[in-house]
Parts: sequence; C-alpha cells; structure tokens
Amino acid sequence: MRAAHWLLAALLLPGVGPHDPRIIVDPNASPWRGIGRVQTELGGRCTGFLIAPRSVLTAAHCLYYPRSRHFLQPGSVHFVLGYAFGQFRAHARAVRLDIPADYDPAREGATAGEDWALVTLDAPLGTPDRILKLSETPPSVGTEIALGGYERDREEVMEADLQCRVTGWTGDGADRDLMRHDCTGTSGTSGAPILARGADHTWLVIGLQIIATIGKGEGIAVPSYQIKFNHLREP
Repeated sequence: MRAAHWLLAALLLPGVGPHDPRIIVDPNASPWRGIGRVQTELGGRCTGFLIAPRSVLTAAHCLYYPRSRHFLQPGSVHFVLGYAFGQFRAHARAVRLDIPADYDPAREGATAGEDWALVTLDAPLGTPDRILKLSETPPSVGTEIALGGYERDREEVMEADLQCRVTGWTGDGADRDLMRHDCTGTSGTSGAPILARGADHTWLVIGLQIIATIGKGEGIAVPSYQIKFNHLREP
C-alpha cells in the first residue's frame, strides 16, 4: 500500500520523488527576496524573479492560455513579491510581455529552449538587494544548486530544495541547450531560478525552471546564458 500511495503521489506531483528534501524558506531573506508569484486573472500560478527594478523573468508557458491558443494580455498578469500565508511585500501588474518568437507552447519539445518570458511591471519592485544576476557561462555537471518557488502542493509558502546539483545536458528539437538537475520541485516552480553560488559567494541564476520530471525529483531548465533579450516577440 505504501508503494502504491507514493506512486500515486508522484504521478500527481511531477518533480517529486520518494525522498522530498524541500523546506519552507523566508521570502524576505536572501536570495529568496527576489522571487515572487506570477499570477494570472484566469487562475494560473507560476514563479518569477526580478532581474531589474521593473523586469521579471518567468516561463513563457505560464503566460499561455490553451483554450484560446493565445498568450495572455499583460494587464491580466500580476507579480506578487514576498508572499506568505496571504500577506505579501509588494504587488505590481504587467504592462508588457516579451516572449521569444521561436517559442511555440504547442510544440514544447521542439522549442523548450526558448520557454522564457520577460515581464515588464507597472511599478519598480526590484531594489538592489532583490535583483538576481544571470550567469553568462555554462555550469559544470555536479555544480551545487538550489531551486525555490511557489509550488502547487503548498501554495501559501515558498519552498526550496537546497541540496541538489546539475546532472547533465540535453537539447530541444532545434538543438538549443537544456540543463538537467536533480532538484525537487513540482508544478508552480515553472519560471523559478536555478541558483548557484558565484566565485564571490553571491547567488547567481544559472537556469530557469521549465519542466518537472514525472515520478522523480528531477527537472529541466533553460540555462541562463541562453536567455537573450534581442530576439523577442512584440506583445
């Protein structure tokens, strides 16, 4: 019965395996203070993080509405910073959504390397202590990393796996790089940063979470060095 119960839970919660190392973290402590909930007025919830005072990165598929087969209008997307148990530090609404022209949510396997979006906010929330820096170099396999975000099974808190690593590399249908990792994180972590310590011990974003693996504490991320802002779709 125990094995059957775990199998059912794993199927319902992709990205979670038999061992669950996630812990609740303080959304106002470093580096989590730069991470927030990306919420849509249609009920969608993902994770995003600040890279500039008015700029948030998240997963592009979080901004797509399958029923209409269109991306959402900016005004229906909200970013909530420092959320915990109904309280939050700050809130802003999107005024612009920039999505790579090559990304097609109907062909995720072929275009996953472009599954990221830049959200421009109507108010500056990114103070210097909240802005996360993107790494411009590929991490080595075995690099120690962390993944934190707002997950489907515990939406009122931010959870993180602090004990995981880069495990390898794969690619999408156009041979764009994708990074494999063994962090535990389920639905809702899409758009969350994959974090590693830099040479000066500060936190760097080395990837953006897009896929949680069914039945395992593993996932796939777009590497940060592949996120380029010079080939975006007009909203």
